[in-house]
Amino acid sequence: AAETARTQDEFYALLRRLVAPLHDAHTRVYAPGEYADWQHTRYLTVGVSLRELAGALVVVRVERGSAAQRAGVRAGDELLSVDGEPAAPLFARRNADSTPDRNARRETLAHLFDGPLDKPITTVFADERGRTKTTQLRRAWQERAPVLHIHHAGAYAVVNFNTFTQEIALQLTRALRTDLHNARGLILDLRDNGGGDAEAMTDIASAFLPTGTSLGRFTDRAGQITSAPQTRAALLLAADEVANFRAPVVLLTSSRTASAAEVFAAALHERGRATLVGEQTCGCVLGIRRRHTLPDGGALDLSELDYCTANGTRLEGAGLTPDETVAPLRADLTAGRDPALTRADQILKPR
Repeated sequence: AAETARTQDEFYALLRRLVAPLHDAHTRVYAPGEYADWQHTRYLTVGVSLRELAGALVVVRVERGSAAQRAGVRAGDELLSVDGEPAAPLFARRNADSTPDRNARRETLAHLFDGPLDKPITTVFADERGRTKTTQLRRAWQERAPVLHIHHAGAYAVVNFNTFTQEIALQLTRALRTDLHNARGLILDLRDNGGGDAEAMTDIASAFLPTGTSLGRFTDRAGQITSAPQTRAALLLAADEVANFRAPVVLLTSSRTASAAEVFAAALHERGRATLVGEQTCGCVLGIRRRHTLPDGGALDLSELDYCTANGTRLEGAGLTPDETVAPLRADLTAGRDPALTRADQILKPR
């Protein structure tokens, strides 16, 4: 089938269709020049992120400086059409060959605007009052760099980070020893955390769990254990000792919480160290040993390792179910409300 591809774009589109039925977020194909490094992920975007809500395709995020933002597209708007084709049937058609798997549907939605880089896309959106806006969107490469944000809310604090890196582990563990040391509770927002470095994840988990706590195990295709990470007393790549944070923790999750973020959340949850609030996690925890370089400079990531929690629970395809499921409504997105964050705040501050 690959012989029928006339261009590089067609060839890699075919390869992606071949690996799609695996429904494995870690098995990916990269065309030459697409892959940077896992700490600075490059992705093709038109400036909006969507999700399914009550049968509608609704905007959950608009990127700053994008054509969508300039056109007045806002969170809570519904996508009505793409290049003249009604959005709902388009989404259904692209899902026709997929199993009724939530991650498969999420991936299809994430790639709804895929196509040539320089070709404009005519889109129509409608707000909650039914007022429509038509705009020309263009695909552009963006980079998702590691971000750590700490927000103090009185005696409590909200910590948000989008990936696990050694630099974020160092910054966060030092913050836990200093300006967060006297916090009466912590909200860890991992709703946009897609994973990252396992050693950095172990360092951060070490700040919340006793030294020597099992974080689960990875096994190869033969069933042999290849890795069984445990929390430790000092950071891996720094001289800092880990100071244990003992106040209550609420951990926010979503379908975008994946890989190392799921391992971290599962470890804290199984030890009774954190209450999970939000939505079911991705269930994307298979591991990769090495990247396979293709003859033309492209690359293939192929999952080779499975993961189970310390209690023996397999997360792949299932994910973590929160203690309290709290999902936004379209009205919440339009009004800028965050019901999961509000609920986490209520848990830490019982009335």
